[in-house]
Amino acid sequence: MEQQTVEMITQMVLETIERMEKKTNGYQVPVGVSARHIHLTQEHVETLFGEGYHLTKKKDLMGGQYACNETVTVVGLKLRAIENVRVLGPVRKASQLEISATDAMKLGVAAPIRESGNIAGSAPIAVVGPKGVIYLQEGCIIAMRHIHMSPADAAAAGVHDGDIVSVKADNERGTVFNQVKIRVNDSFTLEMHIDTDEANASKIKTGDKVTIIR
Repeated sequence: MEQQTVEMITQMVLETIERMEKKTNGYQVPVGVSARHIHLTQEHVETLFGEGYHLTKKKDLMGGQYACNETVTVVGLKLRAIENVRVLGPVRKASQLEISATDAMKLGVAAPIRESGNIAGSAPIAVVGPKGVIYLQEGCIIAMRHIHMSPADAAAAGVHDGDIVSVKADNERGTVFNQVKIRVNDSFTLEMHIDTDEANASKIKTGDKVTIIR
């Protein structure tokens, strides 16, 4: 095939893809399915794992966070437990457990839907480690679905930090997610975070793409 013909076909394909993307009338975002996990203070790390203990890194995540090798067991008020809950680092100023609605039912806790870090008045939970136990009077939440973006991504999508948008998944379930919060930071990689309940119900897996709609 002549070079000129190859270039013409390539250009036609690129133009077709561009037209298809414009038809979506939105901005495409990859999805990351977020399983239950916990953030801990250094004081709580030492209570759970031993005096002077420091978390050890298993896998880097966005925004300077990382999955740790350490896991804990969480226990609800009715003494129902979930084991092997992954700890995320680095340590925080306040400990926080993020679970799904199904997890909340299993544990018997009334966990509210909250943005990460907003734990005032949230559900109590006990956390068990190999060296000790802590009881959080508040700190157990169901994480509000959200999209991480860099400033460049936000500009391209026409959104700002704190905006609430709707997002559509064009698969066999055809799910539309409302109340999705935009979070913008230089350290963020473009990704929408939903929990395992939301992913299973909408038949979405990590790496699938959804579209911000207006």
